[in-house]
Amino acid sequence: MAASLLLPDLIAGACACLALTGWGMVWHLSRHARLSEHETRHHKPDRKPTPSNNTLLANAAPLLVEAIPGMALILGSMGQILACNEDAQTHYGNSLGALLRHPNARDTLKTALHAPSVTDATLPAACSTTVQLDVPVKCSVHLAMRRIVGSSERDSLVLVLLHDRSIMQAVDRMRADFVAHASHELRTPLASLSGFIDLMREGGDTTDPSSRTLYLDIMNQQATRMQRLIDRLLYLSQLELKGHHRPHEQLDVDELFALVLGEVTPRFHDSSRTLTVDHEENLILLADSDEMVQVLLNLIENAIRYGTRPDHPLHVRLHARQATPDEGPSSAMPGILITVEDNGPGIAAHHIPRLTERFYRITNQPESHTESEQGTGLGLAIVRQILERHGGQIRFASTPGQGTTCFIWLPAAHTPQNRATGAIPTP
Repeated sequence: MAASLLLPDLIAGACACLALTGWGMVWHLSRHARLSEHETRHHKPDRKPTPSNNTLLANAAPLLVEAIPGMALILGSMGQILACNEDAQTHYGNSLGALLRHPNARDTLKTALHAPSVTDATLPAACSTTVQLDVPVKCSVHLAMRRIVGSSERDSLVLVLLHDRSIMQAVDRMRADFVAHASHELRTPLASLSGFIDLMREGGDTTDPSSRTLYLDIMNQQATRMQRLIDRLLYLSQLELKGHHRPHEQLDVDELFALVLGEVTPRFHDSSRTLTVDHEENLILLADSDEMVQVLLNLIENAIRYGTRPDHPLHVRLHARQATPDEGPSSAMPGILITVEDNGPGIAAHHIPRLTERFYRITNQPESHTESEQGTGLGLAIVRQILERHGGQIRFASTPGQGTTCFIWLPAAHTPQNRATGAIPTP
């Protein structure tokens, strides 16, 4: 009887709950419909939202930068590279990341992202800066940045144009160096030429033939010295102008040594000088053959010029082998070690750090060297410049009275052996 009385109350309660639930669902659906109608009324159906436009432009960024003459990049709002044209990649390669991480570049990117437009029809103002890098090679780069899309910093992309000013600065430095050093080096031969010209002019026809011949010989030596100095300065300037372009040609050490032997064999024509050449097999460099021949010729010529001693046979050894991990700039980068060793008088320790400076010469040269046989002080500077362009290194070891050894480290080419060990050199 009690159960029958409670049944109608339970049914009524259930019906009330269902009614409340139904009304709640109707209210939620009607509210959602009103919001949808409001959004439809205030947004044009044929207009795409800004993120979609930004995405489309980001996808088209590679085509955009390739159409720009010169070096160009497109960056995201966080400074990430979205596109890079071939000119920029070829010129800077892995250095692009270092350029963009430089504090000047990051500050300029932030300024460009916040740069306002004067009107809706005008582009934001361009921002620029200059970045100086010392590694892997010294360079100066001018960066111009402009925000090209997006209503806020978060939605914007940035177009970056790069202009390398390293060549211009290198030319300025070379001009200053030439004025400072070349004028000093040219003063002595010019003074000699002027002096002997005056002697011949004052003597006139009364100058005896033997004296005239002597004067002309000395004048010829001094003129040759000036010509050699100018030639080396011009060659050094050409190396500096192309110092940012690493060679990518593969060069077999066996072929390199054969070229060197063809040049230096006449200098070892008698028993007072001997040359030994040996190397390991399958040594491949990434190098310019002409420049590497120039490097080895300069080093061997120095060994002959400063290593020759009376009554003491000179022995020069040219050797090449695979470098050990601790002999190069990075243990992960395979390299080749070339050494030029002689048994000459050696070099005092205080000279060694300055050997590759321009116009630096060791003052305690053997007395047998005449002024015309002395070097220009540019040979080792040329060697250093060539090796820097190749990504190589040079160091000297010497013991007075026992001889000198020059160590040249150069990156090895991408050979099957390197691929097998997973070691890939960075060009």
